[in-house]
Amino acid sequence: MRQRGDRFHVEISVTDQAVDVRPVGEIDIATVGSFRAALWAAPARPVLRVELSGVRVLSASGVRALVAAHLRVRARGGELVLVDPDPVVARVLRATGLHRVMAVRESARRGELVPA
Repeated sequence: MRQRGDRFHVEISVTDQAVDVRPVGEIDIATVGSFRAALWAAPARPVLRVELSGVRVLSASGVRALVAAHLRVRARGGELVLVDPDPVVARVLRATGLHRVMAVRESARRGELVPA
């Protein structure tokens, strides 16, 4: 499944145990609706991985979307995992304290997600 815009798009892939969400571009007030819709459209699986290497900007609205998704997934007994954040995004995660609330992992090698 793919949702595409000029500044932002999201790719979603689903396996038996996990859903991988790969946003690319800027997650800000103009694009957060598409990001949130992709997170909410993800089918229930034990793990929701959000691969952030393609995200250049993560605004406060994007942080709120991640927190809401985290709470939703956790309420179902699952885990939301953030994978390979861009260095700018990693600073946002540290500044907001999200790195203490959600698992942040690096993939074994670029483009290949490690199991949560």
